[in-house]
Amino acid sequence: MRSEYPLIVIASHNRSKSREIEQLLRGGLTDLPVEIRLLADYPDAPPPPEETADTYIGNALLKARACAAFTQAISLADDAGLEIDALNGQPGLHSRRFAGEHTPFPVKMGILLEMLKDVPLERRTARFRCAVAVALPNGAEHTFEDTLEGRIAEAPRGQAGFGYDPIFYVPELDCTLAELPSEFKNRISHRAKVMRRMIPVLRQLLGAPDRLSQSQTPR
Repeated sequence: MRSEYPLIVIASHNRSKSREIEQLLRGGLTDLPVEIRLLADYPDAPPPPEETADTYIGNALLKARACAAFTQAISLADDAGLEIDALNGQPGLHSRRFAGEHTPFPVKMGILLEMLKDVPLERRTARFRCAVAVALPNGAEHTFEDTLEGRIAEAPRGQAGFGYDPIFYVPELDCTLAELPSEFKNRISHRAKVMRRMIPVLRQLLGAPDRLSQSQTPR
């Protein structure tokens, strides 16, 4: 799969998450001739490496490095988790594997809500944490991390988004992430915030001037 333009590969087999990352990338690279592909688009792509690191950045690096070695292209990977203060930071690094890796997210959310059933709203503070790693075939690496603060709703709300979005309530907006249109979520989410920090570095790697105004970065 050769490309006439500089190539960026999103190191994920999760198409919902990959689409969100791709939208954010295109928003920040709109003026550049660049091709963006998903690792899932490669028929012979290896399965993702086991997330054995003890940090989000560590897990993102594992995936980005493996993707760069396979594709010989600039590779981008993320790792994210939901941290609930009343549950001592659970599910955290194990958010995807919480209650079993193949357990549907509605079931996972139901378990978390049951664990929080006696916790008042003001004590249901939580955050989404996201780390992004960029790896190049020559071994160069760049990492970024950011968070979105909120609370855990008393019941799932909304049909948009994915993962734990229906129970993540943003007080300033009086809604969950799953109640937001994707265009608005991509302005305020944990993934959007960390991608905004990463885009200027990615532009430099692509040889573009570091001259982005706020209007040219993903929002």
